[in-house]
Amino acid sequence: MTASVIKLATTASDHHIARMAAFALGLSVLEAAIPSPLPGVKPGLANIVTLIVLARYGWRTAVWVSLLRVFAGGLIMGNFLSPGFFLGLSGAVLSLGILGACQHLPSNWFGPVTHSILAAFAHMTGQLLLVYFWLIPHTGLAYLLPVFALAALVFGTTNGLIAAHFIESPQIQKGRLLENN
Repeated sequence: MTASVIKLATTASDHHIARMAAFALGLSVLEAAIPSPLPGVKPGLANIVTLIVLARYGWRTAVWVSLLRVFAGGLIMGNFLSPGFFLGLSGAVLSLGILGACQHLPSNWFGPVTHSILAAFAHMTGQLLLVYFWLIPHTGLAYLLPVFALAALVFGTTNGLIAAHFIESPQIQKGRLLENN
């Protein structure tokens, strides 16, 4: 008996999305190695890639990159279909929804930094809602809001500034940064 090979037709765009998702996944794995002072508080380094993709290629591509990163990250880090996986997925889905809405805001007032801050708050909100409705249905979770809100503000601002730097760089404007690496 011979093994049959299924060959999928892929496009250059598919390969580009896969490269960007792999880059975001690498940042997620790196981030997992960084000790966290509080459970659930992480800098969200992969969101920098999502912001760059959003600015350069649009919301649909950013959705593909972000969701591929979440699912592949769950598989690689061994937490696929665990509560941690669903926490990351809920945060990613809510932040992608906010980023989709942000595209309709005036660009002279809203850019990568404000998009990043809003997405960070949405990510935090999605995770806390899932925790409340699924894992810990207790009003005491409200005491965590100031800590998580401060983390969302700090990391959202930092990631937005880093993304803005790369978005404005000549390599990104010519589409070379993630394509050639």
